[in-house]
Amino acid sequence: MSQTQDDLYHEATAAYGDALDRLVRAYEIDRDRQRDLLQEIHLALWRSFKKFQGRCSLRTWVYRVAHNIATSHVIRHRRARLLMSLDEIDSIPLPDDRMRDAHDRLDFERLIELIHQLNAPDREIMLLYLEDLDAATIGEIMEMSAVNVRSKIHRIKAILARRFHAGGQL
Repeated sequence: MSQTQDDLYHEATAAYGDALDRLVRAYEIDRDRQRDLLQEIHLALWRSFKKFQGRCSLRTWVYRVAHNIATSHVIRHRRARLLMSLDEIDSIPLPDDRMRDAHDRLDFERLIELIHQLNAPDREIMLLYLEDLDAATIGEIMEMSAVNVRSKIHRIKAILARRFHAGGQL
């Protein structure tokens, strides 16, 4: 028996809801817009399950839909903003810890500024990489080969490291 649209949606949100929250916070800083973007992703995800045929994993499908919606959101709301690493968002120190971690925070902000300067596909690859997805999965989501993804990640990391240590921009 095949799963219904609602069943697939509930399974996806149960399994990947936290990842969607992190993704939204990485694409949008403003809390009100985060809520709007998350709602937009959930609606698109639910609608998308009418077409889901299981040709890729549920995980790949969820990330592909979410990244497509988030990318459209960024294009619509183009303005200066910082994108944060998905894993780093939850670990940002609370104001009480700010003084102790001031140096680390400045380094983090510099790195985020460099990531923000990447073109959209490279930025998406890095966000997925920071979400701990492997090259094959990122390739499925981005619709490119795993070899190409690995190459891009290696190149982007080298450029980011070089520019970070040089204190420059991309």
